[in-house]
Amino acid sequence: MAPPWLDVLDETIGACVTHRRPDLEARLREKRAQQLDPKLRVLVVGESKQGKSQLVNALLNAPVCAVGDDITTTVPTFVQHADTPSAALVRNASARGSIFHTPTERIAVPIDQVTKQAHSNHVVRAEIGIPRALLDSGLVLIDTPGVGDTRSAHTASTFATLMQADAVLLVSDATGELTSAEMTLLKKVMEACPNVTVVVTKIDLVPTWRTVVERNRALLARAGVPAKLIPVSSALRLRAAKSGDQRLNTESGFPELLACVQRDIVASADLLARRAVAVVASSAITQLVTPLREELTAHDSTRTAATISTLQEAQRRVDELRRRSARWQNVLNDEMADLISDVEYDLRDRTRKILREIEKTYDEADPAIGWDKFEQWLEDNLNEAATTNFAWLMERAEWVAGKVAKNFPVYREDLIPGSVLPDDLLEPVGKLEKPKIEPFSVPQKLFTGLRGSYGGVLMFGLVTSLAGMPLINVISLGAGALFGGKSILDESDQRLKRRQAAAKNAAQKHVDDFFVKCSKDVRDSGRHIQRSLRNHFSTLAEELQETLLESARSAKRAIQDDQTEREQRMRDGRKELDKLVTLYKRVQSLGGPAMELSA
Repeated sequence: MAPPWLDVLDETIGACVTHRRPDLEARLREKRAQQLDPKLRVLVVGESKQGKSQLVNALLNAPVCAVGDDITTTVPTFVQHADTPSAALVRNASARGSIFHTPTERIAVPIDQVTKQAHSNHVVRAEIGIPRALLDSGLVLIDTPGVGDTRSAHTASTFATLMQADAVLLVSDATGELTSAEMTLLKKVMEACPNVTVVVTKIDLVPTWRTVVERNRALLARAGVPAKLIPVSSALRLRAAKSGDQRLNTESGFPELLACVQRDIVASADLLARRAVAVVASSAITQLVTPLREELTAHDSTRTAATISTLQEAQRRVDELRRRSARWQNVLNDEMADLISDVEYDLRDRTRKILREIEKTYDEADPAIGWDKFEQWLEDNLNEAATTNFAWLMERAEWVAGKVAKNFPVYREDLIPGSVLPDDLLEPVGKLEKPKIEPFSVPQKLFTGLRGSYGGVLMFGLVTSLAGMPLINVISLGAGALFGGKSILDESDQRLKRRQAAAKNAAQKHVDDFFVKCSKDVRDSGRHIQRSLRNHFSTLAEELQETLLESARSAKRAIQDDQTEREQRMRDGRKELDKLVTLYKRVQSLGGPAMELSA
């Protein structure tokens, strides 16, 4: 049987259909489908390195989420009940290079390989199943990537998952009080899900954690945020679970947290659902009421002059939008051209430095000795050059996005897209081919020495024969030995120079291949970034223009309608507005935020 508050949600969906808002309708239908799912999703969010993954492990007393200084959660990880331990990765097999992905493929993986394999392309989430009593009631714990820069792909995936949450645990460690960024994050989370608990972690590392907790409570009170705050230590909890020390477990703070989860989340699933429905429905009704109220004002016969002024202002804003649209497009084209040129030059400069080092190395070194070490050095330097170059590309791309946003007709921080970079930035270049190294064997040395000594014996033998000495004598033999040794040395030098030239040519060819491949990747990435930014801001401009045009059309209709039609439209509009206000009050009765919406 469907929950009773779904009737209110269905009425809100009907209102969205009536007022032609398919975007709000789709969002509410997604929320309705979620309400029919028996699972209870609890999202664990927070900035990086705050102890989110360790908190999930401590709650379940199982190492389901990898932790460590060199390990970072890159995709949301869903931990739910299963009779036997299992794990899977949900991948997006299509939409390559898209900012948003739709799961299309589920691949089973070993449970200890989930974190490592989640770094591969197109993975949108990880799923882990373990047998735990805490999860037996349908509770799902979701570990998320760290929320930092609001434009990063990890942050975008966390906020996308937030729309599915029934409750949220916001994690902040005890090394300092809640920062302004964390308070902003908390308020943004509560706009989508009002059921939030703040968990202060790592209290075992901070002797003054109680002072930090009290300051955080004061901050929440001043900000008017009705969120419960619970201090815990995941390290103490795991140590207590391992040793069976109940006192240590109590000191960890987890009994209070688990009681909160059971009491305020699992046992209060209906209340959480009502609150979540109230938030999303209130937001939708507010967006429906605003244009309706403006239209009623525009149709008021006593405000015809104001309506004409509104029409003129709307037309002026449309013209201004079109004029400024050309400005941000020019900024985008100019900045992307400069970006691609600068990044290509940087890549060329880095490869030239590597080539100069190769020339310097093989002016003296012998490729026959230590080639493997040189090959590894070259690959490391090329990889470093590519990584540094693409890191600069990403940094400049974000800067370009910010500059374009500032030249957009209406500048806001949230205009900047979450991610504009392709998934497969770096692809490996072929392996360095080892040059042909000519051996100088003992028979070859002997043959070269004999060939050189022949001239010495003959030359000095003829000279000494004039003095009556035989052709082959001590002097001619000594000269032959000298000439033979010199021939061997000269041939060795020539072979060394040929080996060095071959090594330089092989390295030069490999570096050229690397530059051609990476420069193409730079251009392709630049074009992808430019297309993504152009499409993103074009969509925003079209939405803004449609809003302005709709305002202009509403004002124009108000002017053109005769008095009878105007009055009828006002009666109908007021009736619809009254319905929305009544529906809003019903939504508020579900447990939504205390807000006023009058007719």
